[in-house]
Amino acid sequence: MEEEIRRRRTFAIISHPDAGKTTLTEKLLLYGGAIAMAGAVKGKKNARHAVSDWMEIEKQRGISVTSSVMQFEYDGCCINILDTPGHQDFSEDTYRTLMAADAAIMVIDAAKGVEPQTRKLFHVCVMRHIPIFTFINKMDREAQNPFDLLEEIERELGIKTYAVNWPIGCGKDFRGVFDLETRHILSFEGTSGAHEVSQTEVSPEDPALADLIGKDNHAQLAEDIELLDGASEDFDAEAIHNGTLSPVFFGSALTNFGVEPFLKRFLELTPPPLARSSADGGTVSPFDETFSAFVFKIQANMNKA
Repeated sequence: MEEEIRRRRTFAIISHPDAGKTTLTEKLLLYGGAIAMAGAVKGKKNARHAVSDWMEIEKQRGISVTSSVMQFEYDGCCINILDTPGHQDFSEDTYRTLMAADAAIMVIDAAKGVEPQTRKLFHVCVMRHIPIFTFINKMDREAQNPFDLLEEIERELGIKTYAVNWPIGCGKDFRGVFDLETRHILSFEGTSGAHEVSQTEVSPEDPALADLIGKDNHAQLAEDIELLDGASEDFDAEAIHNGTLSPVFFGSALTNFGVEPFLKRFLELTPPPLARSSADGGTVSPFDETFSAFVFKIQANMNKA
């Protein structure tokens, strides 16, 4: 029983509408082997729709109306993804779902930054004292300056940030990310939707790097690395678990870029189910022989597909 609890990871994905929350969910399911092909949240020409958006109204409008729970195995962990509605009309469903989450992934549109519904859902997570990870999405499109994005997250949400990787360019000039922990660069090849994303790992000291990412990007990256090494927050696992420090990842869910490295690092950093405070001031541990539970969303296998 204890071994089974320790390998569990139950997390919610939150965002403002259209930031890429359900697209990221699909790609995580793809890498977990739960689906063979990722669907599209929008697009009339695409016959496939997101697995988590199975209701007819969700397919027609390209939005999540109700929360969905999907389970898969990956790297020895049993993962439960809670895909929540982003639109405020369905926020009550989201609030209830967040009660079941042990961690949260906050998806932010790189062009728009922190948006109203993201702010609301973030504060719900803060009240529950759960780890909050940030995935800054859509780097393959025009985006804000990454330093400005981190500053906005800290200013608007009141949480410190720890950059795990760093983008090289954006939009048509997006060339990949620099991993600040391994000190390697993962180059972006521009593929879209493939399970195995074509990517090249090189060192910043590689003489061929300037040719790979461009001279301007090379010079900017060297400047950014120097600034990050001198001014960024230190890694603090306890602060991450307490929800006061958010690890930040940059990538593109639509093209699969950065998704699997994010999943692997997320599973390393996020804790299994932990003890929670009870109304009488005590704690409820997942290892207790007796427990109480709030059960909701009991409909199962509603998706005929």
